[in-house]
Amino acid sequence: MFATIILLWLCVWFIILQFKSKRPKNFPPGPPILPVLGNILNLSLENPLKDFEKLRKSYGNVYSLFIGPKPAVVINGMNVIKEALMTKANDFSGRPQDLFVNDITKRKGVILADYGPSWREHRRFALMTLRNFGLGKNSMEERIHGEIKHIINTLEKSIGKSLTPQVMFHNAASNIICQVLFGTRYEYDDEFIRVIVRCFTENAKITNGPWTMLYDSVPIVRKLPLPFTKAFKNAETCQSLANRLVTEHKKTRVPGEPRDFVDCYLDELDKRGSDGSSFSEEQLIMYALDLHFAGTDTTSNTLLTGFLYLMTNPHIQERCQQEIDKVLEGKEWVGFDDRHNMPYVQAVIHEVQRIANTVPLSVFHCTTKDTELMGYSIPKGTMIIPNLTSVLNEEGQWKFPHEFNPENFLNDQGEFVKPEAFMPFSAGPRMCLGEGLARMELFLITVTLLRKFKFIWPEDAGEPDYTPVYGVTLTPKPYYMKVQLRATQ
Repeated sequence: MFATIILLWLCVWFIILQFKSKRPKNFPPGPPILPVLGNILNLSLENPLKDFEKLRKSYGNVYSLFIGPKPAVVINGMNVIKEALMTKANDFSGRPQDLFVNDITKRKGVILADYGPSWREHRRFALMTLRNFGLGKNSMEERIHGEIKHIINTLEKSIGKSLTPQVMFHNAASNIICQVLFGTRYEYDDEFIRVIVRCFTENAKITNGPWTMLYDSVPIVRKLPLPFTKAFKNAETCQSLANRLVTEHKKTRVPGEPRDFVDCYLDELDKRGSDGSSFSEEQLIMYALDLHFAGTDTTSNTLLTGFLYLMTNPHIQERCQQEIDKVLEGKEWVGFDDRHNMPYVQAVIHEVQRIANTVPLSVFHCTTKDTELMGYSIPKGTMIIPNLTSVLNEEGQWKFPHEFNPENFLNDQGEFVKPEAFMPFSAGPRMCLGEGLARMELFLITVTLLRKFKFIWPEDAGEPDYTPVYGVTLTPKPYYMKVQLRATQ
């Protein structure tokens, strides 16, 4: 009997060893690995950012975790992230292709596309098309100012009252990118924009939530009716809406006379014909949704963060308004070029981006070949997690790394300076496609609204809570704002 128990125990132990993941030779260090689960218990599934920081203190700026049986390397600090994403960009610019998000997008689109010819073609096409549709030109400013008028109209209806700005900013950001992609803007109560913004918001939370971690760690649960199935339904809803828009475009377009991004893509499809290229209608639908999501969630959450801090730091809001009034005296509208004469406003907007830390873990990368980083050996196909939080509040890179302070972007003469560690859009060849559009939106919207309104933290709103809600993007908790017309109006 005793011998049977020992034998059984040895069998169980042998089976456990087979399931146990092991770090390859000279792989970055990390916490002990559990069979099947890997290091999932080392992370808070609700918000693991503090756990990433604890592990960094224990194991250094390059350490490893196992998401179930799959190894991942977390990279921290400006020097490490620069070396990986910029100096060794070719080695670190892949995307993992076996995660929840890949199944959601059916491996289409551009943000999650793996590094290679198809990705390069589509990124080049997007950059060229965005440039042709006015990125950095007056036409894009006009689109943004057109949308700002609707924000102003919403705020004017709430003068002297409290309102929640979440939906307003999400809809505004969505409409600006919608005009670029689909040539259309939607009223804020339109079903299309309400549904698509809701789906984006929900999926941003689900994708970096506990159920997704389970999906990625334990493949056997993927067919079970667990909460992550909602993300698939949301994705189908968005694809159906986008498909409808593409179908309408095919009926109404004039080949060679594009009105928007979708028309440009359809022209490109005509040009390529059936040459077996990576361009297709299915790819277009996911591509447009990729750009729509990226252009909505990040910008709106940064604006929400900005106005939260401006309300609760009225002296900073007032100093911005003084600079705005001085520079724009006699002008009807602010232009993007006016930023060069507004060093303090520039500093405040960049500090908002730093504090908002909207995409804290960037988008996961993957090594494209066996490589090295800081003396460690990293095999091909290893998932790479760039911890941008570690750069945006890194000691030694910022004057005030752990507080909201525009002085982080001002030199001793009061001139605007941008430290090297400012990388909210990530870095290297896979940095955010829409950086130029986002920067223009943030500046024009913030300046226009501060010029016209005073934003006040409501007396009955209690203490402000700056703790964000974790997801693919960090979102400020819902809050109220009180709006007054400025005396200068």
